Amino acid sequence: MKKTPLYDRHVALGAKLIDFGGWAMPVQYTGVVEEHHATRTKAGLFDICHMGEIDVRGPQAFDLLQRVMSRNLEKQTIGQIKLSVLTNEQGGIIDDLTVYKLADDHYMVVTNAASKDKDLRWLQSRKQEGNFSDVEITDRTDQLGKLDLQGPQAQAILQTLTENDLTPLKYYHAMHMAVAGVQSLVSRSGYTGEDGFEIYAGSERIGTLWDRLLNAGSDAGLKPIGLGARDTLRLEAGMMLYGHEMCETVSPCEVVYGWLIDLEKDFIGREALIQQKKQGVTRKLVGFEMVERGIARAGYKVFTDGREIGEVTSGTFVPTLNKAVGLAFVPAIYTDPETEMDIRIRDRDVKAKVVKLPFYKREDKHIFYNVFI
Repeated sequence: MKKTPLYDRHVALGAKLIDFGGWAMPVQYTGVVEEHHATRTKAGLFDICHMGEIDVRGPQAFDLLQRVMSRNLEKQTIGQIKLSVLTNEQGGIIDDLTVYKLADDHYMVVTNAASKDKDLRWLQSRKQEGNFSDVEITDRTDQLGKLDLQGPQAQAILQTLTENDLTPLKYYHAMHMAVAGVQSLVSRSGYTGEDGFEIYAGSERIGTLWDRLLNAGSDAGLKPIGLGARDTLRLEAGMMLYGHEMCETVSPCEVVYGWLIDLEKDFIGREALIQQKKQGVTRKLVGFEMVERGIARAGYKVFTDGREIGEVTSGTFVPTLNKAVGLAFVPAIYTDPETEMDIRIRDRDVKAKVVKLPFYKREDKHIFYNVFI
């Protein structure tokens, strides 16, 4: 397994390590529920160094990204981040990712960990196919480290380590600054539904940032957080996980990414998505909560009147809401809130109902549901 620059620190903290997409990653330190509540009520620090960072530079950087992304990046300003998807010719999702505009001719594309290599190949092949000769594509994953600092106390903790005023930094915007003396790119963004920051710095200095942040946040209740709580936090916030809710046979129209499609511009997969928009989709991703006692897991089948109609993609017990919830693909006619269905848990059908996403939503001047960015 590959190791992030923070591997030895996780071992020293007594983390339980697992294989996550070929990476040795901490799934928990003191417990998933405790870490979940710490992030919701105080602050959590996540090692996200396994995610991919790809630089796209040059006079044609924008043109290439416009060609491969379903979202229109034309009005993106320097320092702004745009959530988008790479789509294949059939309109399927190659990956969902964030695009940082760092200069007029410089973008950073942040990918899911398991998708980075195929995303890189896709960008490189589309560069050659489209004759985008004035573009340089560079994989910077090994050179950059990434930390996520999330929770109500995130700003107060980070502010003690930087001279830059963090208050004006808008959600889904980024700026360069020194954090604990380490030159970093800091964005107000995250994957938890809380206010927080994603911090990028050289991989050789990311350990210093980890140590300084944990020390600075010790009195504020900051805790290191593993992948277990990261998953329950993102599910509560209704956020999707690539490989569960999305893959190359799932289109943005079938999940909550339909708004990321701009059919007024030309991009790979546009024609297929035009047809899908005209014909309508036959299945949709919905949120559900369990009505009867039971926890639905990925792969469990969904039934109505004894007939199988769909499948759970993610499901667990979420600590903030104190209930079992999940996401599932079902026929489009079963997507209205309060629609009842059964989920087969082992050999027993357990009642559930469709509910509006997100399950949990924090509202303040910075935070609103991730998929509307």
